Amino acid sequence: MSKIKPSQGAPYARIMGVGGYRPTRVVPNEVILETIDSSDEWIRSRSGIATRHWASDEETVAAMSVEAAGKAIADAGITPEQIGGVIVSTVSHFKQTPAIATEIAHKVGAGKPAAFDISAGCAGFGYGLTLAKGMIVEGSAEYVLVIGVERLSDLTDLTDRATAFLFGDGAGAVIVGPSQVPAIGPTVWGSEGDKSETIKQTVAWDAFHADRPEKFPAITQEGQAVFRWAVFEMAKVAQQALDAAGIAPEDLDVFIPHQANMRIIDSMVKTLKLPESVTVARDVETTGNTSAASIPLAMERLLATGQAKSGDTALVIGFGAGLVYAATVVTLP
Repeated sequence: MSKIKPSQGAPYARIMGVGGYRPTRVVPNEVILETIDSSDEWIRSRSGIATRHWASDEETVAAMSVEAAGKAIADAGITPEQIGGVIVSTVSHFKQTPAIATEIAHKVGAGKPAAFDISAGCAGFGYGLTLAKGMIVEGSAEYVLVIGVERLSDLTDLTDRATAFLFGDGAGAVIVGPSQVPAIGPTVWGSEGDKSETIKQTVAWDAFHADRPEKFPAITQEGQAVFRWAVFEMAKVAQQALDAAGIAPEDLDVFIPHQANMRIIDSMVKTLKLPESVTVARDVETTGNTSAASIPLAMERLLATGQAKSGDTALVIGFGAGLVYAATVVTLP
């Protein structure tokens, strides 16, 4: 017989508050056209993106995260001292160690929580949300701060016609806490490592040196392959998440996919046969692709504008480099 005392946490977990931060500089397509041979019409037709936000030197990964986290903490109605875990998903914090989560935890006044970074690309928010849910149900934390944050402008090749217009900067954060009823469904997540070269960093950090002529590392992707994978395979994953949560499309209120591309979003809606009554996040138009930050930023905007409301049932799905993915159904805070 085991002598180990069983874990005792909350019966369920829920998102209690959400916050977002978009850098002050708004960059229209005209700026992108200074370095690539394209047009505003082409960019909009291919991606749906009209503007994106780029961070200043002062708007660091940590600074943007702290701003978003402060809003999420206030929205949740808790104090920073109650936070027992800080999870940060990012690919644009350039120090391998220490984790940026520890700095953020200190700056928001969280005391001594568990704090760590994860690297799951555009699926990172879903990964962090799932880990936070497990911490709360397991009992290792009562409240967990989950942040998706990117400064992808630092990893954008402005001469690459295929990707220069895609990426933006920003941070989105949520507080996950205890619940007496199910409010975060089962996660359908996974990876397809045989496609790992489809979205990648052009040069590894150990191959780059500032005193050598190579370009600074950037994000590149095989656009058509990513589009096909996202539309057809991720629609299946989204349906699996609905099924796992016991939610029919007609019972869904909101759909918040990763904001990669408007054409991908529209195609997924069509493939999933979502009713017109479902509110669909299309934050990509003015925010661009912010990778791990895109889902919480889109969630925050929907709630702030009244397009979605507290208590709504939402399907969220992230997908990207790896290739990795994560989908679940949540109750909005």
